[in-house]
Order: sequence, then C-alpha cells, then structure tokens
Amino acid sequence: MSSPKPSNWQVVAVLGVGVVCVSTAAILIRLAFAAANAQGVGFSLVLAASRLAIAALCLAPAWGNLRKERFQLSALCYSAAAGVCLALHFACWITSLSYTSIAASATLVTTNPVWVALLSWLWFREKPGSTTVLGIAITLLGGMLVAIGSAEATFAGSNPLLGNFLALVGSWAVSLYFLLGREAQRRGLDVGSHVVLTYTTAAGVLLPLPALFGASYSGYHSSVYLWILLMALFPQLIGHTSFNWAVRWISPTLVTLTILAEPVGSSILGAIVFRENPGSTVLLGAAVILTGVATAALGAQGVGAQVLKEDEDKKP
Repeated sequence: MSSPKPSNWQVVAVLGVGVVCVSTAAILIRLAFAAANAQGVGFSLVLAASRLAIAALCLAPAWGNLRKERFQLSALCYSAAAGVCLALHFACWITSLSYTSIAASATLVTTNPVWVALLSWLWFREKPGSTTVLGIAITLLGGMLVAIGSAEATFAGSNPLLGNFLALVGSWAVSLYFLLGREAQRRGLDVGSHVVLTYTTAAGVLLPLPALFGASYSGYHSSVYLWILLMALFPQLIGHTSFNWAVRWISPTLVTLTILAEPVGSSILGAIVFRENPGSTVLLGAAVILTGVATAALGAQGVGAQVLKEDEDKKP
C-alpha cells in the first residue's frame, strides 16, 4: 500500500529541518579533526565509515519491514547502487575539509542541482523549464561568488585545489545517490527500507578502507566519538533521511536546490565556531544562492507534479 501524498507545507517543513541538520555536518567534522589532532584521507574515512555504520545500526529494525513490502527486485539494486554513491560522496567530501575552507567545500559539494537536472533530462527525459534553468544559473553564480570569496577566509586550507576538486566529486556522487534513491522508492521500497539498505551498503564499502591508509577506529579522545555520534544522528539520520523522503514526492532537482542553503548555514557556523570569516563576497554569494533556490523552486513545481502524475498513472 502506497503512502498518502503529503501536503506542500509538510514537504517544506521536512526539507527545512533536513537543511538545518546537514548544515552542522562540516562543523562536526572539523571538531572531530581538532579533537583527534588528525585529518587527511585515513581519518576522514574513519569518520565517514563510523557515521554511516552508526546510522545503519540505528535503522536496523527497518530490515524487518522488507518482508512485508511489495516491491520490484530492481528496487534493491537501485538502493545498493545508491549506497555505493553515498560512500564515494562522504569519502571525498569529508576529506575535502582537510584541504579547503568550510565555505568552499560546502558550496562546491552542493552544486549537484546542475548534475541532477542534467541527469534527470538524459535519464528520465525531465526537461527543466525556463524558470528552473534561470534558478540554476542564479544559484551557480552564487556558488561561484562563495568559492571566490573563500579566498578571503581566515582558513585557506593546505591544498585548496585538491580540496575543491574532492568536494566537486562528492557532488557528482550525491547527485547519482538522489536519483537512484528516487528510482528505488518508485519501484516500491518504503523510505525506511531504502535508507537502511543504502546506509548499510555505504558503511560496508567504507569500513575496510581506513586500514589501507594506516588509520584506526580506536585510540582517540572520547570527544571524537561524541562528534561522530552527533554526525550520525543529525546530518545523517535526520538530514539525509529527510531528503530521501522528500525526493519521492517532489523533483530531485528541487530537493538538491533546497540543499544549496546548506553552505549558508555551514559558513555562518564556521564563522561562529572556528572564527572563519566568510568575507563580504561569501555573504553576497549566500544571498544570491537563496534567491536562486526560490526561483528554481517555482519552476520545479511543474516538473515534480508531472513526475507524481506519471507514478499514479503507472499504478494498477
């Protein structure tokens, strides 16, 4: 039995909570770096794997629902593939925070509306409307301003070029993650079953990797494990699960455009916690990003409604 369609205000509320939660991710990661006095690839993989493993354990009871659901077998493949993409996303993005500023990393990793819109057009023939295209252009302009303005920040990173590239790869991976997740749910998987399969797959991919870089899961200050737990609870369980739920009901392009508000929140928190001054250009870029999100949201409503109509038409 399919879930009833939520109202617009419910979708907006869930997305709002999700954005607030994911905005804390970069701060919690940096706090873990500081508490462990470690960063780089190995420790970043420890954080990524631990975050996903805890989230998967918290959702373990959802495995029992799989036996009660009616879904196409291909849905399991889509969820598992989404998990691989999620693993790549976190491996690249968390590592990027070792090399570049919070503002630049958070902005580049949320450029996924461009990739989602392009992939949705090529894969699902969901051609974006002119208003959505305008919104994407505005948000990209805002993202460029934030990236340029990050040079004014008090923390420039040890290798900004590498960090920015890793954040961009993370954006490509999470774009596929959202699209694959939508397909899994359109083929009958409940959001709870989808996310537990996705998070478990991602954790399984990442857990063995730290050892390849000489990193360990033990021996850190107790505060490191507190920050990891908070990462799993807020950005992962609440934030990402909110987006997985929303992507079933509205256009993935709209969901990812909404997430573009994340670098605004992350930059503000970075300035408060780490004294990373975002600079006037970053603040201008943040305002432009929000304008683009609002513009694209208006244009994506029609696309999302058409997708839902097609889903309803396919039901027996």
